[in-house]
Amino acid sequence: MATHSSKKVIYAALAGNGLIAVTKFAAATVTGSSAMLSEAVHSVVDTGNQGLLLHGIRRSRRPADAKHPFGYGSEIYFWSFVVAILIFGLGAGVSIYEGVQKLLHPHPITSPYINYIVLALAMVFEAAAWWVAYKEFGKIRGNFGLFEAVRRSKDPTVFTVLFEDSAAMLGLFVAAIGIFCADAFGVIWADGAASLVIGLILAGTAALLAYETKGLLIGEAAGKELVEGVTLIVGHVGSVRNVNELRTLHMAPNDVLLALSLDFRDDLSAGHVEETIHRLERDIKARFPEVKRLYIEIQSQQDHHRAAAVERRAALKNG
Repeated sequence: MATHSSKKVIYAALAGNGLIAVTKFAAATVTGSSAMLSEAVHSVVDTGNQGLLLHGIRRSRRPADAKHPFGYGSEIYFWSFVVAILIFGLGAGVSIYEGVQKLLHPHPITSPYINYIVLALAMVFEAAAWWVAYKEFGKIRGNFGLFEAVRRSKDPTVFTVLFEDSAAMLGLFVAAIGIFCADAFGVIWADGAASLVIGLILAGTAALLAYETKGLLIGEAAGKELVEGVTLIVGHVGSVRNVNELRTLHMAPNDVLLALSLDFRDDLSAGHVEETIHRLERDIKARFPEVKRLYIEIQSQQDHHRAAAVERRAALKNG
């Protein structure tokens, strides 16, 4: 499930974007700025997106039932993907449309200082929300670079808000340049060009988020640390001759399904095998609490290889 830190980031962004959207729409109405209108739409989309992420977190916490025996944790991945689509469809689409319209039918901006004031306030609000998201992401980032940390992260809510806020900061900077050029130098089309650039920024952000959340949505394995740790725990059990297979799947940010195929010594009694499995389950879940479900298959190494060969032949035949 998403953590308390995830909700903290989302609430901060929700409050900031809500305030910003109101001021931007007021400024766009008074001044007639296309770039400011694009920024207003952008803030509305971001506000709605934060609401969807909170909705996804709430739904992902529903307990497992007969219809969904592994729970609803993956809903957070689905709603994060919906957010990426909305950023592209609404945010980028409206901004590009407004930019094209302003380029085709340019008109001067009135009362540009209102835009400057609103952009300055928006930058303050966005910077505050961005800093909250950045600090929370830093806690899970470790020593990895930004994009490597995003690729490894299994909680899309934090990096989604971070990317949204980063795109918002960049969009505000572009809007300020466009409005300034239109006001100070009389380059009327600069306002429309800024709106167009904002749309392209949002489209790029949406594409990146969609790519990252797609992997989580269709199923990603747990990190290298968990796989190596489980392998080490099993390796210390003298009753196990071989780890035939180890597979993991993230059902939610902190919910991992682990499946093991183990070859036990042939001289063991059924009771000893049962006790060993119980001990393995206890030790693995104590070391990795994110492993919520653990399934252990007892199979000889030879039988496992034969079964795997049959699967490969079937896959080649059907593929």
